Amino acid sequence: MLISRAPVRISFFGGGTDYPEYFLEHGGAVLATAIDKFSYVTVSPFLSHLFDYSIRVSYRQVELVKTVEEIEHKVYRECLKFCELDKDIELHNVADLPAFTGLGSSSAFTVSLLHALHSFKGEFLKPLELAYEAIYVERQLVKDKVGCQDQVLAAVGGFNLVEFRTEDDIIINRLPISQQRLQEFEQHLFIVFTGIRRKASDVVAKQLQKVADNTAILKEMRYMVDDGWDILTGNRPLFEFGALLHRAWLAKRSLDGGISNSEIDKIYQMGMEAGAWGGKLLGAGAGGFMLFFVPPELRINLEKIFFNHQVLNVKINASPSQIIFS
Repeated sequence: MLISRAPVRISFFGGGTDYPEYFLEHGGAVLATAIDKFSYVTVSPFLSHLFDYSIRVSYRQVELVKTVEEIEHKVYRECLKFCELDKDIELHNVADLPAFTGLGSSSAFTVSLLHALHSFKGEFLKPLELAYEAIYVERQLVKDKVGCQDQVLAAVGGFNLVEFRTEDDIIINRLPISQQRLQEFEQHLFIVFTGIRRKASDVVAKQLQKVADNTAILKEMRYMVDDGWDILTGNRPLFEFGALLHRAWLAKRSLDGGISNSEIDKIYQMGMEAGAWGGKLLGAGAGGFMLFFVPPELRINLEKIFFNHQVLNVKINASPSQIIFS
């Protein structure tokens, strides 16, 4: 038996420019960090000759099948086919957070699964190679309308400026800041669940139809990536980072009417009135987690007004996908 895990992520700036529909023409980038919430996959050999099925996979459901083609779960099925494993294997997935909440959990699962399958076969992949495979599986085999940042952060971990050139030409720039600055930054993060879950690819479909119309806004969002990097690495006041997040959220909202709604707008307004410097909805939009950037001394104000919401405490700069037991 072996167990793999891959982290989910928080994306601060550049979300939307990580789709090939945009970056193949204009270039894209995100400023994002992996966090200490993970998707786990357990893989073990299965003695199928003793049973009336050859493969067992479990997630929210359990599937007992004789062939890979019978597996209903698309990612399990396509990853097994991609890794050329067709019997005598048992797979199980658990996660720290539910799916469809804006933190890239689906891609973290894909990365963790591929990592586990390759390790099960005795194969080693470099982190970026793992990310490229996950992008290929999700976009080309599963046919999901997803971007490319979630797979990269799950595979490489850390706090990075990630540049997108093609789907297999991605540059990782590690954020060069001190541990003290990193801890100070982390203390300003306040993450609250909106209570709304949605599938990112459904939200993104409309946005991708408007890429040509939204090019100017997406370019502005790409420039914010560099500004965010400069604020953190140049020891500029963190208030500026919060103000930039506010600008980024206004830009993101303008991409499509389905990104926000009255409930999400209400949550954002409550956080800002309680003292947050800025914030944004994490992920594609329409639900999931809301991130606020708030001075630590005012955090208690947000805790009071969101007492009936789920608040997520995280550590940033998390480790990459790895085998944690073998």
